[in-house]
Amino acid sequence: MAAVSFTPAGPFSLAASIRFLEGFTPASYEHADEEVLRLAFVSDDGHTVVGAAVRQEKTVDGAPGTVHAECTVHADGRTTRPTAGSVAGRAARAQIARILSLDVDATYFPALADKDEAVAGLQAEFPGLRPVLFHSPYEAAAWTIIGNRIRETQAAAIKARLAQEHGRAVDVAGRRLHAFPAPAALRTLDRVPGLTGLKVERLHALAEATLDGRLDAAVLRAQPAEFALTDLRQLPGIGPFSAELILIRGAGHPDVFPTVEPRLHRAMATAYGLDASTADSSPRRLAALADAWRPYRSWVALLMRAHARNRP
Repeated sequence: MAAVSFTPAGPFSLAASIRFLEGFTPASYEHADEEVLRLAFVSDDGHTVVGAAVRQEKTVDGAPGTVHAECTVHADGRTTRPTAGSVAGRAARAQIARILSLDVDATYFPALADKDEAVAGLQAEFPGLRPVLFHSPYEAAAWTIIGNRIRETQAAAIKARLAQEHGRAVDVAGRRLHAFPAPAALRTLDRVPGLTGLKVERLHALAEATLDGRLDAAVLRAQPAEFALTDLRQLPGIGPFSAELILIRGAGHPDVFPTVEPRLHRAMATAYGLDASTADSSPRRLAALADAWRPYRSWVALLMRAHARNRP
């Protein structure tokens, strides 16, 4: 496999990322190995599939070790091992960096703890954890459509079955993985067990929008967040909650406060000693509190949710 490398700017722990994925239902990640992260995903161009085995060097001084990813690219029945400097190698590197939030400079992230005790507690509880994203805005959007109004575990099973039956199989570091179906494959499915006909139609529309370039991560992140969210809500089946998830956990925008996420708001009310009713009645007050998290509001929100998930 061809290798690409990353030097984290600020704290980063690959082991923390793997532990997070093991508890993140949409990922269905079951490879209990904190030494290597195995990924198989549709590339940002929507036409190829990338397999990657990601490892992090160990250090003795506490600094984050260099991250290496061994990659293969799969297209038209062929498997290639792109060089780090090739077009395919650079594209794979950029997407892996985004998935692991290594494309964000976190040098000043620890400084948030100096002015916010709640954030200090979260950083101590999850050292080195950065947001681990969906592989693309496309896959994040598909998840929101699949999971609408059904249990999360049921949605995860449907998503995993779609990958196994219609996605490309990729061997990564001794394991066989299945990538989520590429847009061209998804739009051909007439029926998906467990999904209504309306959801299948919306998945078709999503696939078309992806191939038309409407879910480009770089474009979504370059716009003011409110503009990107407005554009995303034009897609069939994408409401305010789904649009925020796509922008934050699909495109990887590091500094968006989720305004329509009740679980996060309840966790914030608890963390800041607010009346429980504040979570539902005062989202603006919570958003004002989150201003102290800039320019990492998305990151702190993820840690806050992870903390709430771990509570009995």
